[in-house]
Amino acid sequence: MKHYLLSVVQPSGGQPPAPEALAGIERRLGVLHRELRDAGAWVFAGGLDGPETATVLRPTDGDVLITDGPYAEGKEYLGGICLIKAPDLDAALEWGRRATWATTLPIEVRPFMGEA
Repeated sequence: MKHYLLSVVQPSGGQPPAPEALAGIERRLGVLHRELRDAGAWVFAGGLDGPETATVLRPTDGDVLITDGPYAEGKEYLGGICLIKAPDLDAALEWGRRATWATTLPIEVRPFMGEA
């Protein structure tokens, strides 16, 4: 089985969902995570704080420069991740499709390098 990263693409600057909408998203994500576990595809999942909480470290002149804030400003940011195991890209895309419905957000599916 190959590992795939399902990335939640969160729009910047938008309003958070209303409490009732958020409750529905959390419920659907709970179902999805149970289904992943039951299928043996679950590895890890978690949401991320906003990009304003990021700290970036860069190698600079033999040292490491530390700056607050995101690496790059954009209209979207990484809002959460789900690491799964799947036999092939088609199976991973099916999990990504289900994650899109659960979160109501775009999901990027990417395989890890160097795995058979």
